[in-house]
Amino acid sequence: MSTYMPKKGDITRDWYVIDAAGKPLGRVAAKAAELLNGKHKVIYTPHADCGDCVIIINAEKAILTGNKYEGKHYYHHTGYIGNMKDVKYGILMKEKPEKAMTLAVKGMLPDTTIGRNSLTRLRVYRGSEHNNAAQKPVSVEI
Repeated sequence: MSTYMPKKGDITRDWYVIDAAGKPLGRVAAKAAELLNGKHKVIYTPHADCGDCVIIINAEKAILTGNKYEGKHYYHHTGYIGNMKDVKYGILMKEKPEKAMTLAVKGMLPDTTIGRNSLTRLRVYRGSEHNNAAQKPVSVEI
């Protein structure tokens, strides 16, 4: 018996919608990363991009458990000497909850070209409305 290798024509991309209201940010991000990677499929292969498209709605209603609201920071460097910026996750969740959710999903994807391409199939929305109704997304429970 030989190992199955999916070809480009064999891969179908389905659309899934995840409602983050009242759910922990990490759990939603982990489920989204699994769907983006394609690990839920039988034809999953680590070297092939066989993941699906994911829509996350109600990103501002996701919760942070424990002391993460005040204690967790997001760091980034501007590229200039001495310009390391940090933002508390509580402020980031109030001002830009889409970015907080995207950063959480990005951290759970592999640091390869497959992971970067997978992140382009992620759509995060602040409210409960999204623009992807034409794709007929299937709801996913966490």
